[in-house]
Amino acid sequence: MRQLTINDREAGQRLDKWLAKYMTKAPKSFFYKMMRKKNIVVNGKKVQGNEKLNAGDQISLYLSEETIQNFQEERKAPQKKKKLDILYEDEQILFVNKPVNMLSQKAEATDISLNEYLIAYLLETGELTREDLARFQPSICNRLDRNTSGIVAAGKSIAGLQMLSEMFKERTLQKYYHCLVKGQITKEQKVEGYLTKDKAKNQVMIRRECTEGADWICTKYRPIKVFSWCTYLEVELITGRSHQIRAHLASQGHPLFGDTKYGDAALNKICREQYQLHHQLLHCARLELPEIEGDFSYLSGKVITAPMPEQFEKILRKLETRR
Repeated sequence: MRQLTINDREAGQRLDKWLAKYMTKAPKSFFYKMMRKKNIVVNGKKVQGNEKLNAGDQISLYLSEETIQNFQEERKAPQKKKKLDILYEDEQILFVNKPVNMLSQKAEATDISLNEYLIAYLLETGELTREDLARFQPSICNRLDRNTSGIVAAGKSIAGLQMLSEMFKERTLQKYYHCLVKGQITKEQKVEGYLTKDKAKNQVMIRRECTEGADWICTKYRPIKVFSWCTYLEVELITGRSHQIRAHLASQGHPLFGDTKYGDAALNKICREQYQLHHQLLHCARLELPEIEGDFSYLSGKVITAPMPEQFEKILRKLETRR
């Protein structure tokens, strides 16, 4: 028999989901069978599995240690550490300025992503223990491409994860990106279209008319500085689709500096030779949180900003001197 107490970090999730994280190798049917037989109870009472867990709840597993251990996956803490550029942090959430060439989440089992660095950081600060990893893993809530820099949000608790994930899902959180594009854009614009994705090629297509399987997209942008042959833009992402900014701007005749997938070959050659730029110049610079009620009301209207990467600033300075 094993008894576990739900802590503040875990509170707010359904019992069946908690069990699935605690014993990752067990089928769902096993949990429901054990609950029916009262081999899994909460606070001494029979449960269905859809109950929401509160801090302090006692989960009793009337199972042998061998059974529990056989269903548990060994979760090793990441060994590699990396100093994170933390923009804001409290007990529930965290915002990080992700650098270029870092994955947001694993693409392969052997990858080390921002998620792993986040866990390593929380272990190092003592906010998370190795035992905690069997019951809850903090996680990021939004993803940026490997070669896109800027703000990534993460939940340090179930409540924090749920709150942030809901904002991204409902698009109540405003997202602003900075980029350099080919051509002059002299006024604010709002463009719409339809996006389809080729998963095999990890590439998207933009069309003006709706086609089967296409997602509606909307992108708003305004010039910050206009140079003789390019523009420094702020882009507001109204919808958040894969590769949306890169592909949508390219479809408007304004490909991003350094974008090898949707960009301009001649422009990219200039970027490599003059600026030693080998990736798209795109940075998530600002997030603006909406009005929030309840436990997270203290975050209402909060603005998170991320400083520009050094290479981005250097390119802007060079463009300024050549105006």
